[in-house]
Amino acid sequence: MQVEFELGISKLRAEHRFCAERGQQLNWNPKLIATLSCVCKWFDDLAKRVLWKEFCKTRAPKMMLDLQTGGSHSVDGNWRALGKLLIYCSGCTKGGLFNNIHIPGHFVFRTRFSRTSGKSFLLPQCRTDVLYVSDPCEHLDQGDEGDIGFFRGVFKSFATSKVRKMLIKREAPLHPTEVCPYCKAKLWSMLQAKLVPASASCRLGAYEDCIEYYVCLNGHVLGICTLLPLSDSEEASEPE
Repeated sequence: MQVEFELGISKLRAEHRFCAERGQQLNWNPKLIATLSCVCKWFDDLAKRVLWKEFCKTRAPKMMLDLQTGGSHSVDGNWRALGKLLIYCSGCTKGGLFNNIHIPGHFVFRTRFSRTSGKSFLLPQCRTDVLYVSDPCEHLDQGDEGDIGFFRGVFKSFATSKVRKMLIKREAPLHPTEVCPYCKAKLWSMLQAKLVPASASCRLGAYEDCIEYYVCLNGHVLGICTLLPLSDSEEASEPE
């Protein structure tokens, strides 16, 4: 039994080294990893177990280290979902989460995720939670809708977070049809649950009554806002 266990560990280590080498050869190109995963089941299995994890650790090392501290993150919703969240703006479809706006999703070259910014998206009584939130991905001149910003994020240890407990305590309903674009889990509306603080719009440089975001059962966050003109957003100050 001991010999079989040691052989199993050696095999896993060898597989991890092999995947890491392949990932480096691919230059951790997420589009290429995703493409090869679609055409090769063997590669897809390896990507799920190792490559996406290594991609996340390479793309955002400090953030990944924090998400995994305390034995908390397996990762919630899996590494592939988190990898997609790091590099993909989900946009929105007409009649979907954000009503009548249609903006196609797209890859983004690089996005900054901030734990400090995440505090602005939490009510004061929930600010011991850890939430990483991106800068808004700007889609300007959207007709009557003005300048639109999409943002995304992820909670650390969402299953034990105060936000999740408040959503359950307030009996917030899950969205009846839409799911998380990153992990396909059900979604809660933070706006409907009245969990959107005024500090969120200030952080985004957005109109206070034009911000909405959702959190899924795995703690992924996606949201939309209408951005203020640059001169106005520069003058906006965040309330304490």
